[in-house]
Amino acid sequence: MPITSGEAWKPYERGYHAVYREHEVNHCPGCGRTQWLIGRVSAECAFCATALPLAEASMRSHHGPTVIHHKNRDLHDWAA
Repeated sequence: MPITSGEAWKPYERGYHAVYREHEVNHCPGCGRTQWLIGRVSAECAFCATALPLAEASMRSHHGPTVIHHKNRDLHDWAA
C-alpha cells in the first residue's frame, strides 16, 4: 500500500527488512552462515548466494524498500 502525503510513515507495517551491517556478525537468512562477498551496494552469501543490500547503501536509496529473494526460492527438490 503506497503512503499518501496525509499518512504517517509506519516502518513496523513494512515487515522484516534484512540488510548487511558493516562491522557486525551477519548471519545469512538463507543458510545461517556468516561468510560474505561484499560489493558496492550488496553482500552475497559465499555459500548459498543469498544477497542482502548494504545498510549504508539502502539508507541512500530513494527507491523504496529492497525486496530480497533467496536464490533457490523456486527449488522444490530436497536432498535425501
